[in-house]
Amino acid sequence: MKKIFLIILLSSMFFAFSPKAYAIYDPLSTKNNIFGIHILFPEEVSEASTLVNSNNGDWGYITIPIKSSDKDLTKWQTFMDNCRKYHLIPIVRLATDGDYFSKVSWSVPTDNDVLNFANFLNSLSWPTRNRYIVVYNEPNRGDEWGGAPDPNSYAQILSYAVDIFKQRNNDFFIISAGLDNASSNINGQSFDDFTFMYQMDNAVPGIFGKVDGMASHSYPNPGFSTPPSNNREGIDSFYYQDNLAYELSGKKLPVFITETGWSSDKISLEQQAQYYIEAFNTYWNDPSIVAVTPFIFHAGQGDFSQFSFFESGGKNAIYANYQNFSKIKGQPLLTENYFAKSATPNKALPIENFIVPESINSVFKDINKSTRIFFKWLLKP
Repeated sequence: MKKIFLIILLSSMFFAFSPKAYAIYDPLSTKNNIFGIHILFPEEVSEASTLVNSNNGDWGYITIPIKSSDKDLTKWQTFMDNCRKYHLIPIVRLATDGDYFSKVSWSVPTDNDVLNFANFLNSLSWPTRNRYIVVYNEPNRGDEWGGAPDPNSYAQILSYAVDIFKQRNNDFFIISAGLDNASSNINGQSFDDFTFMYQMDNAVPGIFGKVDGMASHSYPNPGFSTPPSNNREGIDSFYYQDNLAYELSGKKLPVFITETGWSSDKISLEQQAQYYIEAFNTYWNDPSIVAVTPFIFHAGQGDFSQFSFFESGGKNAIYANYQNFSKIKGQPLLTENYFAKSATPNKALPIENFIVPESINSVFKDINKSTRIFFKWLLKP
């Protein structure tokens, strides 16, 4: 009887003083540097920091996609370590397999794809408390969703992603995909963003109340060439999307503009620089916006080059203008191991259905030897 009483007493004391189980916090509740950039490759982190943290800025944002076939622990832990080193807040966008520069369509993700991402990304040491995850990309376009858009299947995948990521860690901050704000309703090919959102809510009622944030691709449409204006298809489209999410759910979602930008094929670099000034001063200063990460930092050759902050001779006028914006020092909540030396893994952990085991040894691994002997005596039959 005495043993039972001691076990109950000591267990209560242990869990009372065990580390706090954190959860997401409102990123707009602290000082926030909304400036960011969208990159394609982890190697661009250090150079990107000189752009988004310039002119008195600190802890800007960086959006990056990760493909299902690219779960290399060393590569992605190094990316997280560099985000910590260069004071960048990572926004990780899930992607299926395909080629960034030339693709017919991206495959439709499965629940198992999402599960594997949750397990993999939970195995990484993140620099900031909130672990921002964007669940796939422009699913209102058929070429981004296996050839045919399906709001029902996307809503179900998004709902499952919320469940499985938060089962792994409450610090995951789940963000709905940015939608193509120029798409129209063409049977079997695309939905306009508002119709798609309505049908998502029909498929999974309250889905926008379940997620933590909303991504928006607030491009200056039509044609990536429209001046800053109050336009449901333009750089202000986030405002209408966020209001619709609120209408459907009663929840005001923080907004992450993870893609935007003008086409240099249609608008001169100098004019784009002026458009960015106007956009940040009149539309992207909305209090619901957490981050603006224009697409794209460095595109090389191909279709994306029209949006690049670089040209053949190096940094272009958009880069210079963006770098000169006055910024603030963001103060995101950091992880407890932020100041600790990183322990970059040197081999890949199992991914498929990987679950961290719970045992007496793991629970009490930090208790000293004499205490372990005492517990062994208590638990002895």
